[in-house]
Amino acid sequence: MRNMFFFLAVFAQLLAAISQILLKKSASKEHASFAREYLNVLVIGGYAILVVSMAIMIFCYKGLGYMAAVVMEPVSYIMVMLLSRVFFGEKVTLYKILGVCLIICGIAVFYRA
Repeated sequence: MRNMFFFLAVFAQLLAAISQILLKKSASKEHASFAREYLNVLVIGGYAILVVSMAIMIFCYKGLGYMAAVVMEPVSYIMVMLLSRVFFGEKVTLYKILGVCLIICGIAVFYRA
């Protein structure tokens, strides 16, 4: 049962990463007005997906516990980096790889303890 909550938490983090990509895509575009900058499909969709992601994570607190769910949050940083590489062509630098390794090590240490 705990595995289901773990995979659901990873899915929630994937949704959060997708929402960040949508928001970043919208931010890179020129908008006709201040209102259109915040009231467009990418922004509204990004925030809607983020709300769904948060709701899933709140549900995961039931099975993972508070600390285990919080430890899963940095997984979205890794996913955002990978999705930014795919959709925006951003470079993956040595420092980014080092950061990902530290995140993975932190998660591994937490789940082994």
